[in-house]
Amino acid sequence: MILYRFITRHRTGKWYADLRTAQLRANAIGAGFLDPAGHFVPYRGTVLEMRKAGAENSGLG
Repeated sequence: MILYRFITRHRTGKWYADLRTAQLRANAIGAGFLDPAGHFVPYRGTVLEMRKAGAENSGLG
């Protein structure tokens, strides 16, 4: 399973099991927002980070 989170210059989001949830929660850390059509719009400098679940202890995350 792939986990997703957004990172900004000053904040790091939590890991989420799907990209859509990470996008929905991105506004809480100032990483982006959903436009009226439901498309994710990241703010400048926002980075999407992905990792395999369980990779936090293997040096891959």
